Amino acid sequence: MFGKKKEAGAAAKETRQFEAPRPFEIDASLQTDVGCVREINEDSGRVVRPNDPRLLEEKGTLVVVADGMGGHSAGEVASGMAADVVSRVYYETRAEPGAALRHAVEEANRQIHQAAAEDEAKHGMGTTCTTLALCGGRAYAAHVGDSRLYMLREGKLYQLSEDHSAVNEMVKLGIITKEQARTHEDKNVILRALGTTPEVEVSVLEPFAVREGDRYLLCSDGLHDLVLEDEITSVLSETEDIHAAGERLIAMAKERGGHDNITVGIIAIRPEGTAAAEAHKAPTTRELEAI
Repeated sequence: MFGKKKEAGAAAKETRQFEAPRPFEIDASLQTDVGCVREINEDSGRVVRPNDPRLLEEKGTLVVVADGMGGHSAGEVASGMAADVVSRVYYETRAEPGAALRHAVEEANRQIHQAAAEDEAKHGMGTTCTTLALCGGRAYAAHVGDSRLYMLREGKLYQLSEDHSAVNEMVKLGIITKEQARTHEDKNVILRALGTTPEVEVSVLEPFAVREGDRYLLCSDGLHDLVLEDEITSVLSETEDIHAAGERLIAMAKERGGHDNITVGIIAIRPEGTAAAEAHKAPTTRELEAI
């Protein structure tokens, strides 16, 4: 088991408007915030849309959220490596999107583990990694750790990822309830992370068809530890502008103490011609650099 030790840094945000295979369009927004307690932001994220039309057709749009851990800013390094490596290797891998996503996450694990072995200051560093690729009207997802992937469909919120955490195992065994898990002393202990072992088991979802009106949320535990799923449902359902929805979710987490870094990626599937006319402009940081 690995205890997550995270600190924090400056806030940043980014929104992109992308085209999906007709008749859908995709809006994607990615925002990160240091929170109210940490000094270094060890979360990282990417929204990626390749300029190459062939790659766009074959691999689509990719969103990555990673939540690092480790002292001496090593968590920041690990999460940044995860976001960078997954974003690059996914598009370089000649395989269908699901297999390419698994390979990209496994390669990120290998590189982070190697970097930690070569630098004593980075020994033990690791990161969660949650990914979503939208390609050809289908969704592909892979994850390690406790950063989550949700889907809002027809007003109902579904958690598509399963936390690789100690408290989730206790919930599954009936030892504690889901509500008790939120405040349990081991709630920050994760059972899988990128970089902490030479190999890692990656959870990969079965591909599924996206639908008009779907919204997808990728988030670090700085959000889902503090904001209830009913509240997430309300914000995603009632806030048309996904950038504003992300801002509201982050504000809610900060209003409740903001004890950790908070990263939120929201993707909206819209009918053709109804996506936002102009992408929101915001500072681009290393954590949120689009490729």
